[in-house]
Amino acid sequence: MNAGTIIVLLVLLCVVGLIVRKIVRDKKAGNTCGSCGGNCSCCSGAAEQKLK
Repeated sequence: MNAGTIIVLLVLLCVVGLIVRKIVRDKKAGNTCGSCGGNCSCCSGAAEQKLK
């Protein structure tokens, strides 16, 4: 592997790590709904449903 490939790989690993960290923090803080559990007040599409 050359230096360019290693740099791109490191940048991608950092970006993926930051995304995973954000997801974990949101999950611990209760800022995510997860999969559909029937709690429409938590769903981002709930406001659209109320307008119809």
